[in-house]
Amino acid sequence: MQYLLPAIFAFLSTLALTFAALKFFPKVGLMDRPQKYGLKRDPIPYYGGVVIFLVFFVSVLLFIKLDIHLLGYLIGAILLVSVSFADDLFGLSPYFRLAMQVVAALLLVFAGIGINSISNPFGGPLVLDHNVFSFTLDDILVNVSVLGAIFTVIWVVSVVNTMNFLDGLNGLPSGVTAIAALTLFFLSTRPDIHYDISAQVPVATMSIILFAVCFAFWFFDFYPAKILMGDTGSVFLGFTLATLAIFSGGKVATAFLVLGFPILDAGWVILRRIAEGKSPFKGDLKHLHHRLLEAGFGHRKALFLIYALSALFGGTAVFLEGKAKVYALLVLFLFMLVVAGWVVYSTKNKSTTPFQDFKEQKPK
Repeated sequence: MQYLLPAIFAFLSTLALTFAALKFFPKVGLMDRPQKYGLKRDPIPYYGGVVIFLVFFVSVLLFIKLDIHLLGYLIGAILLVSVSFADDLFGLSPYFRLAMQVVAALLLVFAGIGINSISNPFGGPLVLDHNVFSFTLDDILVNVSVLGAIFTVIWVVSVVNTMNFLDGLNGLPSGVTAIAALTLFFLSTRPDIHYDISAQVPVATMSIILFAVCFAFWFFDFYPAKILMGDTGSVFLGFTLATLAIFSGGKVATAFLVLGFPILDAGWVILRRIAEGKSPFKGDLKHLHHRLLEAGFGHRKALFLIYALSALFGGTAVFLEGKAKVYALLVLFLFMLVVAGWVVYSTKNKSTTPFQDFKEQKPK
């Protein structure tokens, strides 16, 4: 019951602020530019990520005690939201955006949030706290592992860009994030897997707030969207999910299962672009969710298929431990290969012309 009030506050605040944004954004020109990407529709309010960030930010400050860990996360989130908002407005170099993602991840590390070990279901855990350097921050001793910092940066940057790539269909990032946040909430509140369940209260509260915010925004973001979150929203959601997965105990394997479908898709897209001699930052319409549309799935069918996969593997992860999670990851990987193969086979002889009418957002 202690999580009910934060959830209700975040949900209602998101509804109210999104309604306000629908009225206010058109008056100040905060609209998308569909003609820039050859999209045949009228402009709709953009920058909905500002709403998501503001409600989450206020909710967290209201319901969670501020400490050095939370402060490091909030500063990193503010940095990425500011950079992404500027990118949505003016367009920034992808290398600059990547550098800022690394800085935000390092802020987490220096605030004491990091991956210090990787569990090994077939033996002892892989400890990453060798080559540690220590410093005092606000009278708190912080130990930073070099290997842990590297793994943390890789994890954060990977999830941030995965969520950004996922923002190619109306309602996709908000729906998947809501599922992931709810999964992390249930995992954080399981007393049988935590030595000190009270230490999980901050991450559980942040998770339920994130779920409430995304679920409320999903009603406006779902196809056909009335407002888009932009990179401001997708990057913020990716950073927050990555942080929650390593905050107050590692839940990286669980987060990977929930986000496994988009993570594997993002990895494949980057490798394909490099193999084709293209920049991995050059957007296109060849993500798996685009391929599903090309194969004949409607927007809603494609969305609910990906929702179902995220919920299936995420829900399973809540109850799995050790080797079972490894086997689940293998099943997810094999399933991804099967789906990808079927989609490629189904679309290889189809004309892509009808697919152009489905385009709703800029290429990612």
